[in-house]
Amino acid sequence: MSMAVIGLVAGMALGFAGYFGGFGAFVLVAALGAVGFVVGRFLEGDLEPGDFFRSRERGDFPRGRERSYRRR
Repeated sequence: MSMAVIGLVAGMALGFAGYFGGFGAFVLVAALGAVGFVVGRFLEGDLEPGDFFRSRERGDFPRGRERSYRRR
């Protein structure tokens, strides 16, 4: 299943929750969807628990962002 189809299904779920359940249901579905996304990334091996709890030292930049943080 492509990412576009997954995004479409997630958007439709949020739309139905907002329409039939109100704003509270919309927020609940969005929060549970975010939690499910993070758990899925952990299970696929894309994330590690240390990624959230590791402190950054000087010169330790996110992947691909080295140039935007350097001063010239």
